[in-house]
This record gives sequence, C-alpha cells and structure tokens, in this order.
Amino acid sequence: MNFILDFLWNVLLKMLQTVWFGKRKITNSLSIFVKTNTGNTLAVDLDPKWDIKNVKEIIAFQMGVSPEDIKIIFAGKELHNSTILEECDLGQQSILHAIRTPHQKLNKSKDTSTIDESSELSELNDSGGKPMNETLTDLPLDDSDPEKNSSMEEKQDNRAHFFVYCSAPCKAVTVGKLRVKCATCNSGAVTVDRDPQCWPDVLLPRRITVHCENNFCPVPIDISNDDTESQVLYARFYFKCGNHVSLGEEDEAVPLYLVKPNLRKIPCLACTDVRDMVFVFPCEAGHVTCLDCFKNYCSVRLRERQFQFDENQGYYTLPCPAGCSNSFIPEVHHFHLLTPEQYEQYQRFSTEEYVLRAGGLLCPRPDCGMGIIPGSPDNGTDECRRIQCIGGCGYVFCRRCLQGFHLGECELQPSESSNTINQSGYSVDPQRLKDAKWDEASKKTIKISTKPCPKCRTPTERDGGCMHMVCTRAGCEYHWCWICQTQWTRDCMGNHWFG
Repeated sequence: MNFILDFLWNVLLKMLQTVWFGKRKITNSLSIFVKTNTGNTLAVDLDPKWDIKNVKEIIAFQMGVSPEDIKIIFAGKELHNSTILEECDLGQQSILHAIRTPHQKLNKSKDTSTIDESSELSELNDSGGKPMNETLTDLPLDDSDPEKNSSMEEKQDNRAHFFVYCSAPCKAVTVGKLRVKCATCNSGAVTVDRDPQCWPDVLLPRRITVHCENNFCPVPIDISNDDTESQVLYARFYFKCGNHVSLGEEDEAVPLYLVKPNLRKIPCLACTDVRDMVFVFPCEAGHVTCLDCFKNYCSVRLRERQFQFDENQGYYTLPCPAGCSNSFIPEVHHFHLLTPEQYEQYQRFSTEEYVLRAGGLLCPRPDCGMGIIPGSPDNGTDECRRIQCIGGCGYVFCRRCLQGFHLGECELQPSESSNTINQSGYSVDPQRLKDAKWDEASKKTIKISTKPCPKCRTPTERDGGCMHMVCTRAGCEYHWCWICQTQWTRDCMGNHWFG
C-alpha cells in the first residue's frame, strides 16, 4: 500500500514539474511533431539543449500519463533519458515517436530497502540508447567488414556522412540523413535489432530486422527452411535531405551511395590529390576519383556523346575511366553532380538513345527532335512511310529519307564531298567557307516556316486561309492537305478545312 501511495505521489509531483517545466523560456525553439501509438500527433516546441527526460515530461502531461510510462523512438532507436536533443540529428518539423508502455511492476523481497527500490526504478526508466547518427560510423569504401577497416576509436571519431539528390524543393545534391521504417506497415515507430554495417544493409531489403511499436502493424509470417513459422519484421532504410525543413515521413531523397568520405586517404586516379570526399566506381578494384575530376570526366564524355548504354540495366551511363569491366554507374542520379543544364542534356541524349535502340526515329524538324516509335514496319507503301510527330511539332515526314512526306521514290541527298569539290574540279577556299553561311541559314528558315508538296516536294508556305493547298509548281498542281500532308479528301474538308 505504501509503495502505491509513493508511486502516485511521484506521478503527481512529475505532473506539477511538467507544468512548471512547460513555462520555462525556450532560448532556441525547435518545432517538432510527436506521434503516439494511440494515433495522436502532438506539436511541441523544444529547446535543443534539453534532454529526452525533459521531453518525456512535456509529452506525458499532454498524454495524461506518467513520464516513466513513455519511451521516445527516433530513427530506429529508443533514446536514453540523458540524450540531448541537439545530438539527435533533429531538424525543424522532425517527427519523434512516443510509445505508451504499461508500467512494469518490480519484484522485490519484503526486506528490500527504499534505496534498492529507487535504484531499480531508475534503471527501469533509463532504458534506451544513443541515436543512430551517434552509433553509426562512416560506411567503408567497400562492402567488407568495417571492423577490419578501422579501429573503434577511429569509428567513434567519424560519424556517417551521406550525400543525396533532393528533387524537391532543393533540386540539388545535398547532405542527407538516414532514417528507417517498418517495411510492412511503413511506420517510423521501430527499433532496429542492429545498426547497418555496409551499404547493402541500407540499400537491399530484408537485411535487418526490427521491432515495430505500431499497434496496427500486420505482422507477416515467414516460413523458414525447417517449415517452422515465425513472425519477422524487417527494416526499410531511406534518406532525407538535410538542407530543408522536414516535410513529413514521406519526404525522401535519392542516396548517392558512390560518393563517400575518403577515410583511407586514397588519391584520385586522375589528379592524384587526396580529397575528403571522393567518388568510388563500382568496379572490382574500387577506383577512386575526386568529385572535381568526376565532373570533368562526365562533362567531356557528354560533350563527345560518349556515354554508353547498359544493356542489362537499361541505363545511359558511364563505366570506370580505367577501363574496368562491370563498372557501369548503376544509379544515374549521381550525374546530378553536373550542372542542371548538363543533366538536362544528359537526359535528352539518354532518351534519344533509348528511342533509337527501340527502332524509333527522331523528328528531323529543327528545334524539335521528339522521339517517335512507329507502330508498324515499313512495307513499302506510302502510308507506312508517313510519320507524324505527334505530341511534338506535328511535322509529317518520310520514314526513309527523313524529309517532308512525299509520294514516290525518295530523292538522293547530296553528299558532303559535293560541298567542297564538284564535277568540274571547282574547289572551295576554307578561309572563305565560314562566310558562306547564307544558303544554310535560308534552308533552315525554309524548313521551319514551310511544308513540302507531298508530290513534288516544292517548299510551300501557308499565309492564311483554309488547309486546302494547291501546288503552284508548273506541271504539278497537286491538291493536298496542310494538316495531313496527303491528298486532299472529303474527310479533310469535314474534319479540319479551317483548322
């Protein structure tokens, strides 16, 4: 009976302390959200200098329970009472998980002293550990055992550094934060059974098991080789951008896992400088280059259009510059290290390469280049040779010669040699060649502003009126549709006579 009264008095005292604690002045406000396993979300303002014990006291008052009946979970860890908030890698609007646990009774003999009771109760309430960013060290440059790569003292001095591509709102390569969810219910109220030790632990599924505190988590059944059923939950690691305010648990970024801290002080294979951050190619040798040389490597290959298409993965990417086999960069978001203009060019080249490899065509109209994959093969008929740039500029052209659509055989295009030396031996002065640009400029203007007659391919410009065109070339006088670029029919008259 005395123990129960003492316990109730401690609860009342804690609540009074919470009221007083909540009125303390916050010098540097940290606005966060606290999700409970009862389905509620609390918005609280905290001081980064406070510890988890203080957080429990504030949350307990709002939940109507004792602080001893709450445990705080963040990033896969139950946090110790003495953990300071600013040590937890928390940002504005981050999410903590407050789990209400039933009060555990103490087993004691009749002659147990009050000091022993207090000591045991203190041990019970001080459960938990350090946050993941404190326990997780820099992942090694390879996937070997990290115990073989660095001593414990070195690991304590080197916290994990991650780089990510934030698609919104930063749209840039930034520093990232590692987070974890339950792979089954997608809840962040989980504690991992062990810390990840290498990149496969983070990137691959079903590597690390977790204990999920979500009351509504549908625990799956895993059948082992011995045909014994056991309940197993796995972790799903993900990354968040460390530059902008958290947008919730669905706010995720793409990990650039080939960008790593250079713990081994390995020199760049190009400039031989030793940099703090390096790019590690996924080849067997694990060749290292500094980020500046990697950007230069990508820029030169992009300018020369020397990126390669990985047939196995379907990516337009680059291999190790040392010529190693099986070294294609698998995560193309690493090319966001280039400028936005260069990455846009990379995407365009990648799309064009995919279309051409799929048997498609690129719209030949200047300033378009839309990728087109024809629906049926060319069997020699005019209808199969007719291609229209749907979704792009609308240009209709011949599948064979890539000129404006026409009837009959394709005309041969003049060879490049005819531009310099003709049949009579006439030669062109290279010094004056650069000044003779008018004709090429005129041809480009004609292509943009005109359409060829489908029969004789005479360039025709429409300056108004209906879509019914009549070729003015003597001996042709072909009636054709400006939209379809085929012979004018009653269907054209009914569907788009005036556009």
